[in-house]
Amino acid sequence: MKVVTADQMREIEQRAAEIGLPSPILMDNAGLAVAHKVKQWMGGVVGCRILILTGPGNNGGDGLVAARHFHDWGAKVYLYLPKPRPDTDPNYQQTQSRGIPTVFDRQMYSLDTILSTADVVIDAFFGTGKMRPLQGDYSEVLNRVREARQSNPAFKIAALDIPSGLNPDTGEIDPSCLSCELTVTLAHPKIGLFAPPGAAKVGKLVIADIGIPPALSDDIATEIITPDDARAMLPERPSQANKGTFGKVLVVAGSMNYVGAAYLACTAAARVGAGLVTLATARSLHPILAAKLTEATHIPLPESESGIISSEAWQSLTDSVANYDVILLGCGLGQATETAEFVKSTLFKLCAKSEGLVLDADGLNILSGESKWWQKLPQDAVLTPHPGEMSRLSGMSIDDIQSDRLGAARQMAALWNKTVVLKGAYTVIAAPDGRIRVSTAANPGLASAGTGDVLAGTIAGLMAQGVGLFDAASLGVFLHAEAAEKVTAELGDIGMLASDLLPVLPTVLRDLKKRKPL
Repeated sequence: MKVVTADQMREIEQRAAEIGLPSPILMDNAGLAVAHKVKQWMGGVVGCRILILTGPGNNGGDGLVAARHFHDWGAKVYLYLPKPRPDTDPNYQQTQSRGIPTVFDRQMYSLDTILSTADVVIDAFFGTGKMRPLQGDYSEVLNRVREARQSNPAFKIAALDIPSGLNPDTGEIDPSCLSCELTVTLAHPKIGLFAPPGAAKVGKLVIADIGIPPALSDDIATEIITPDDARAMLPERPSQANKGTFGKVLVVAGSMNYVGAAYLACTAAARVGAGLVTLATARSLHPILAAKLTEATHIPLPESESGIISSEAWQSLTDSVANYDVILLGCGLGQATETAEFVKSTLFKLCAKSEGLVLDADGLNILSGESKWWQKLPQDAVLTPHPGEMSRLSGMSIDDIQSDRLGAARQMAALWNKTVVLKGAYTVIAAPDGRIRVSTAANPGLASAGTGDVLAGTIAGLMAQGVGLFDAASLGVFLHAEAAEKVTAELGDIGMLASDLLPVLPTVLRDLKKRKPL
């Protein structure tokens, strides 16, 4: 499913018009689709009191179409129009012929009365065509809705296409922008729906099919990861396989202060199906981790002090690296001087022999200290930075990264010739060739120590099974998020531990394999 800017959406609509799907047809389709999505969300609309805030443009027209369907299905519908629609507007005519009550511009008392008993308010003021500050009646009405919600918290708020005042390209928000429980976006989700701070206003996001052929957006390089997409990325699991069939992962991880990171990464790689996982860690940590990782094999590494890998330990891996399909390096390694030298020697002297490389956590932090590090590590690799690590790697400020996560990830992936996984709510996966995938997940339960180690191990385990870097990163992000959703459904999002995700990963894979494509 493609993710679009406002200009791209307008271009797609123009292409649709050229093949016989003009604006009036799309408006009819959109209004009906939105009405169906809201009806499904509400569990029926018979007897519901629905107020539709109707703007002057196409978004308002979509709202008028939805209004007549709600009315015909037995809802009590009200319209608010800050500006009158032309009497020749056929969609407005149909609402008036049905006797749908309509409140105009300054009739705020009537609006307040409706709000006091409303079940649902649908924001259909502005869609992708309005990116100026909200002023006048529009701002006042949205603020009145917000105030009414405080005294009547039972009513729900839904947005048609995007919440009014949310910039569809950047996620910036006007102060009047409402916090919605549901956003029904039309044809394609807009980039701003996944960008802070606007993403927090969206609520549940659903995508309404309005009849635009998918081929009209084939040239767009940004998409969300759907379950069908994820299913198509799954590696084959032939019945006559052996452990070599499913690949070998070498995890270089752990230090005295971060023993658990190695366990989480190794177990995640195994849980998503890697045939063999080997842990290379400081020698004194080996007994602890060998007791936890009974299915893994182990390479104890020389130490400079207890729990700190020696700078010369890379030589212990010289004969081993070529035997592995993927190297995952960085989880919990720490940044001691000796360890940093070990990481740089391993990356620049050994990793060229490996077919796949995943860099996480301290692997990234140590790499960021090297001038033009990407020129010393020329092959593609998967990098999994959070915004702070991305800032250190790129030299960009965290604020600049967070204000344009897609742009930052795309720019750096191209410059570095690496696959970048920019973690956080709505994780962004960027390929060196400009392709972008966005996760639709934002789970606060994942904001806890160790979940990044699980993600890194998941990606490495998929790469070991022959999944390409961009697909492995995308599928790994999807599986990780789905596992978190399953844990949240069982435990809630408070107190979720990274280790809670590990036994759930196989069930997510099982359910995805059983899923029937739409």
